[in-house]
Amino acid sequence: MRVRSLLLAASSAAALAAPALAQDGPHDHGEAPVSELVVTALPLDRRGHEVASSVTVLSGDALTTRRQATLGETLNGVPGVNSDTFGGGASRPVIRGQTAPRVKVLSSGSALMDASEVSPDHAVSAEPLLLDGIEILRGPSALLYGGGAIGGAVNLVDKKIPTRNPAKGGEGVLEIRGGTADDEGAAVASLTAGRGAFAVHVEAAGRRASDYKIPDFDADRLAGSQVESQSAALGVSWIDPQGYLGVAYSEQASRYGLPGHNHEFESCHPHGLTLHCGDHDDGDGHDHSHDGEAAEAPPQVDMLSRRVDLRGEWRNPTAGVDRIRLRAGYTDYAHEEIDEGVVGATFTNEGFDTRLEVQHAPIAGLRGVVGGQVSRNDFAAIGDESFLPLSRTKSAALFLLEEMTFGRLRIEGALRQEWLDASAEDRTAVSYRPLSASLAGVWSFTPTLSAQLSVSRSQRAPTAQELYARGVHLATNAYEIGSTALTKETAYSVELSLRKTGGPTTFSASAYRYDYDGYVFANTLDQFEDFRLIQYAQADAVFTGVEGEARHEVIQGLGLGVFGDYVRAKLKNDGGSLPRIPAARLGARGDFTRDRWSANLEYYRAFDQDKVAAFERATPGYDMVNATLAYSFDLRGADSEIYVRGTNLLNDLALNHASFLAEVAPLRGRKVALGVRTRF
Repeated sequence: MRVRSLLLAASSAAALAAPALAQDGPHDHGEAPVSELVVTALPLDRRGHEVASSVTVLSGDALTTRRQATLGETLNGVPGVNSDTFGGGASRPVIRGQTAPRVKVLSSGSALMDASEVSPDHAVSAEPLLLDGIEILRGPSALLYGGGAIGGAVNLVDKKIPTRNPAKGGEGVLEIRGGTADDEGAAVASLTAGRGAFAVHVEAAGRRASDYKIPDFDADRLAGSQVESQSAALGVSWIDPQGYLGVAYSEQASRYGLPGHNHEFESCHPHGLTLHCGDHDDGDGHDHSHDGEAAEAPPQVDMLSRRVDLRGEWRNPTAGVDRIRLRAGYTDYAHEEIDEGVVGATFTNEGFDTRLEVQHAPIAGLRGVVGGQVSRNDFAAIGDESFLPLSRTKSAALFLLEEMTFGRLRIEGALRQEWLDASAEDRTAVSYRPLSASLAGVWSFTPTLSAQLSVSRSQRAPTAQELYARGVHLATNAYEIGSTALTKETAYSVELSLRKTGGPTTFSASAYRYDYDGYVFANTLDQFEDFRLIQYAQADAVFTGVEGEARHEVIQGLGLGVFGDYVRAKLKNDGGSLPRIPAARLGARGDFTRDRWSANLEYYRAFDQDKVAAFERATPGYDMVNATLAYSFDLRGADSEIYVRGTNLLNDLALNHASFLAEVAPLRGRKVALGVRTRF
């Protein structure tokens, strides 16, 4: 079934069902405080304020108004979270200065297998409009998902597979929105219906935006920042009082531009440790002639991702077992990079990920989970940009999490052993055995005030790209060289947090340090203009940082707060800075609610980033102002809301230092988005 067919079916079903369901009367859609929401990516049903390390949960209206076309843009601005933006169609989350392959993106607990870990111009294959929530795990809390989450994990919570029968037989969401700056138009429809032991869910979303406007730059709009996408899913579940078992099929098709591509570097190649571009007549091996060059239209990505998910939960199946939970996903992903109507490269990724968790009943005060995970993915890059040969990565893991409470103190320990094998055509096969462990404690001074201390030793095996890359990668303007001599990367981390979740004043603050042995990074050997020769190498490195936010309720319905983050990352041998580390941020926000009205105003300063790596340029700071105004109302008994959100209201030129395109692809200028959403 194609995306457009699913999209039509979902829209029609939701549109027909909405009036009938709405006439049954209003439903309660009140949202619990974020600190009280269960973090589904973690075992033992811990709520946000109970987790031993930093966790952020976005849901409800807070998620609705901040959603953008890409996952990275949606999360950008959360303390400790940035994005490596790549125009309007692709951006990945950056957590505490690190992104893929050290940040794992999950689909309700199962690995999201696309091509985004390979390159920043490859979009994360998830539609933010269809998400029910986003959980951001930082530090040791992500350890159970393995070396790919050594820097953190982002769990995308969806409703593709129903876990309960909806009240009064059905529930759903309809939403439309549009925006200036990029002429955005988007719509989403979602419906869940159930009878007896069965429930079915259907959903669809579509989005279209043109090249977005940028202020005070060479051009008024960023060429190649347009995006068009359609997403749809169909899921069915069998549900009874002891649990559920469900399956879903989903598709996402997307076509978006690639700003910043420069094909003048296609002939660049290495001679030993030196980069040669153009002909060999120039004494330095570089042809500096650009006469007669004409501007080319940016290439486009045409992407299609098909996915099947299987999820289940069985509560109290037998004596001594409280719960068994299954998460499995199979992905068939492909995208073509099209330049002037010709397919220049095709990227494919096919794989599966299966995860089983068994939560045992308390034993002498111990509560815990034991589980296993198996995955495999086959990745290939074919065509002019085939810098990575057909490769296969297979992994298996066993993990254990246990906790015990001593009065006000709760101790939590986790262990994960992995077995990973990587191979590629005409290359040396390699094997790794990463072992990770963590220990954390939570001391509750009062029911709402607690301190958390966690330490961990996490190991990550190199990716296929770090091992086997060899060729021109135009998205990153580099000739990449991998190495099968790379060893396991080991991080020793410590994090101290203080959290208050109740009363008129609430806050959360964390300080952390990651000490890496054998940190794998792209070492620049030579550079010609903006094109680099890089080789994946290892060196010891250290990341230190702080992040936090605080809010005080001045009067009922009016709150004021501050937030900020800072991370410093450098090599230990010479103190040199690591590349693309986000700039420090400091800001303030206010929120207001009264009757049916709600509003918020946010300002932050992103400071200059002049702690740069070799061959990297500093970026200036910028000011960011965002605001939202919303009004809720009843529409034939359905909870509805109309909202307007403005971003970058100062229309400031914003260069994102975490992006490969920091100097050529500024962030979007002033935008005002208007949306209407109804839940029935």
